[in-house]
Amino acid sequence: MKALEHFEEMRRRLIITIAAFLVFFLVSFTFVQDIYQYIVKDLPFKLALLGPSDIIMVYVLIAVVVAGAATIPVAAHQTWLFVRPALSPTERKVTVTYIPALFFLFIAGMSFGYFVLFPIVLSFLMSLSGDMFATFFTTEKYFKFLLHMTLPFGVLFEMPVIMMFLTSLGILNPYNLQKMRKFAYFALIVISILITPPDFLSDVLVIIPLILLYEVSVSLSKMVYKRKLAAAAN
Repeated sequence: MKALEHFEEMRRRLIITIAAFLVFFLVSFTFVQDIYQYIVKDLPFKLALLGPSDIIMVYVLIAVVVAGAATIPVAAHQTWLFVRPALSPTERKVTVTYIPALFFLFIAGMSFGYFVLFPIVLSFLMSLSGDMFATFFTTEKYFKFLLHMTLPFGVLFEMPVIMMFLTSLGILNPYNLQKMRKFAYFALIVISILITPPDFLSDVLVIIPLILLYEVSVSLSKMVYKRKLAAAAN
């Protein structure tokens, strides 16, 4: 394909992905009140509004996250269709299996952040106030804090599949990843500090699973790399 044809193909794949996102956004926005009620049903306090636009902003945030999660398989499939001509038949069969895994790992990461990390961090931060402060949460700040504690994990939990995919294409070498471990740890520590509230407990609760996730990713990448070498030898 010529360069112009590559750009046309990329444009087509992007249009399909954006169209899918808009459809999912409209569907999720239709049910956004049900999603909102599910999220806040167990809260021990009432959320406050500072202005009429706050609730619209929250609804949009919820719809965007739900639509983004639903669009991941579509975006992954469109990406695979774009790179498919450059792959061998074996590589095509292997890489297409990663598409469902991207979606499920994103959901797993969001679930980890929501059901495990978020309650611990919220309870800890509220305990710091004790009887000194009155608890008062605005709807907008609460949901931004919630997304801040969950959305990054949806992305980071896809690390194993991405590493396996890049290893199967010959872009990554797991043994180079091992040599870069200390730099990777440092990067993960910086990421954990950036995505969590400024307290030691939150940082530790995030750093540990991220490091474990990196080690799992390297191990899975090794498996893919060894299989690829064995297939090449045969």
